[in-house]
Amino acid sequence: MASRSWRSVRGRTTLGATVVVAVALLIGAFSFYGVLSASIHGSTERAAEQRLEELTERAGGPGGKGIDALEDEILQIIGADGSVRAASEDAREKLGSTPLPVDDDPQTTTVDGETVLVVSEDIERDQTLVLAVSMEDDAETLATVATLLAIALPLLLLLVAVTTWSVVGRALRPVELIREEVDGITAERLHQRVPVPETADEVAALATTMNGMLDRLDAAATAQRRFVSDASHELRSPLATIRQHAELAQAHPDVTSIGELAEVVSEEGLRLQGIVESLLLLARLDEGASTHDEAVDLDDIALGEVRRLRATGIDVDGSGIHAARVHGDPRLLGQLVRNLADNAVRHSRGRVAIGVTPSDGYVFVTIEDDGTGVPAEERERIFERFVRLDEARSRDAGGSGLGLAIARGIAASGHGTLTVDDSRWGGARFVLTLPLGA
Repeated sequence: MASRSWRSVRGRTTLGATVVVAVALLIGAFSFYGVLSASIHGSTERAAEQRLEELTERAGGPGGKGIDALEDEILQIIGADGSVRAASEDAREKLGSTPLPVDDDPQTTTVDGETVLVVSEDIERDQTLVLAVSMEDDAETLATVATLLAIALPLLLLLVAVTTWSVVGRALRPVELIREEVDGITAERLHQRVPVPETADEVAALATTMNGMLDRLDAAATAQRRFVSDASHELRSPLATIRQHAELAQAHPDVTSIGELAEVVSEEGLRLQGIVESLLLLARLDEGASTHDEAVDLDDIALGEVRRLRATGIDVDGSGIHAARVHGDPRLLGQLVRNLADNAVRHSRGRVAIGVTPSDGYVFVTIEDDGTGVPAEERERIFERFVRLDEARSRDAGGSGLGLAIARGIAASGHGTLTVDDSRWGGARFVLTLPLGA
């Protein structure tokens, strides 16, 4: 468990911060100790040299008069032959006749087990005055500093580790709450949302993004359930019709004929086939399945629909069709225009207009009728699957309710849009916008 904790973000952050601070503190501590040691030694050298200058005046008399009476100082006068000519009381007690080392630069040595700093100064008659100053106070000061550093550094590192662990834990607490909440969300509980902290930081942004994703998943799941329900209903209707006529023919063969039964089965089978093919096409569009990408002349497709509708006796205005080329799947684009044309014919009172207009890098395909139009509040809903605004009309007149959904899906797959507004005659006008091909 402890190993897992240190492998967590909280543990790795704490460990990393502690290591970085430890390295910085160690470098700082050694640097501070070195600078302090050099400063203390420098101060001791300057004090010793200053004291030596004062004593040089007293040692100017014959034989170093006045030196023998000095106490609490280790001082010698050494002749040119290296012998001790005079010495203070402490020097006689601790060194006897042993001379201190003589050198132009200060140096350290040991006197009676104690480390001392030795400085020297030439005086008259080729003699040298040598002073030894105890460095015990310096050593005690440095030892005290080292002890304090040895105690303070671990305590400071412990404080850094505890603080980092606590701060990171508090920062990640909302993430843990989000994780726990998301872990409990299932397909049946997509309505739940994760808590958004009031910190306005990255964690709050993560929670907001997570809730947005859950909103989309919830909407998609709701739409999928509705779609499955509607699809089941649409598929059940032709199957029920076929079954009813078959049972009727079986129970009462004298009431219906084989020809009538075959006609019903054929009609409902075609309707069933159309629904299944539409559902498969919608599934392909939802999955973003790749389609053929080639140059397509939209004006040719529109003119083909004009000819087809005129052959059925519909008054179609094709004067607004101009040359325009896009890139896409010609079969899907043809189905898109046909779905819109059939929808216009289904709701028109006798007049339909089809137009193709290129402008500013886009091509606009308009299909309008002189029917009752689409209410403004329903202009998005009609593109949903299995939606029929006139629930009272027959299934033959109203279709399966998938044509406009397929049309918008094909438009979206071609990086276009499909909208509806009012026509010049007060009916509905569908506007397909696609990017022009090169």
